[in-house]
Amino acid sequence: MATEVAAAGPSARLPSSPARRDFYWLRSFVAGGVAGCCAKTTIAPLDRVKILLQAHNHHYKHLGVLSTLCAVPKKEGYLGFYRGNGAMMIRIFPYGAIQFTAFSQYKKMIKKKLGISGHVHRLMAGSMAGITAVICTYPLDMVRARLAFQVKGDHKYTGIIHAFKTIYTKEGGMQGFYRGLMPTVVGMAPYAGFSFFTFGTLKSVGLAQAPTLLGTPSLDNPDVLVLKTHVNLLCGGIAGAIAQTISYPLDVTRRRMQLGAVLPDSEKCLQWPSLLTNL
Repeated sequence: MATEVAAAGPSARLPSSPARRDFYWLRSFVAGGVAGCCAKTTIAPLDRVKILLQAHNHHYKHLGVLSTLCAVPKKEGYLGFYRGNGAMMIRIFPYGAIQFTAFSQYKKMIKKKLGISGHVHRLMAGSMAGITAVICTYPLDMVRARLAFQVKGDHKYTGIIHAFKTIYTKEGGMQGFYRGLMPTVVGMAPYAGFSFFTFGTLKSVGLAQAPTLLGTPSLDNPDVLVLKTHVNLLCGGIAGAIAQTISYPLDVTRRRMQLGAVLPDSEKCLQWPSLLTNL
């Protein structure tokens, strides 16, 4: 869920000419997509371990995080850490394109209809854009979770296309691809709120208490201090970790609902409020 909320959007000043502006958007989109692919591939081993443990895969449910990290390559080889990563790579570019486009449209609509601007304006537009992108690309997230959950020698799906066909034919058509969508959408609100609140607090306190140590003049306006790159990264990481921790129960609920059809207690994974209370 951490990667599924972007309440900020592009903040750089856009070039004036249409040709340069188009090139800027294309460059930003490609750079963001490549960066997303690199980041997701880097953390893929931890992400797969998380999915295995969230839904209590019977091969690993008796193990902890470190034990599972050691057990996966022994049982499945090192490529086992990357099961389902292909579906995630496919998802990144359409997710980014939809979010990028929707953010601009929602921002204009909110400013025109509600007359809201500033941080609240960007937070609302970013949250709505994130929800739109999640809904449009959710089937790929579902397929990715199913592929990541299965273990070598115990396969139900042979690949991405086979998983799509099986889910569609055996789980009620398109409805089968959207199990767990509601807790995902509900969880995005507290995640975005706590993430931006924590980051804003850390930024304002840091610049107020240690402006020379933590701050640097903005390129656009030298009179304005902004966080140094490594400090900005650290504050963003702390904010994301706190927000993810707070919304984590909803993330577990989403995974259990996505994987409900392949779990032994599948009848308990259909209604997310009851599933949430039984975690």
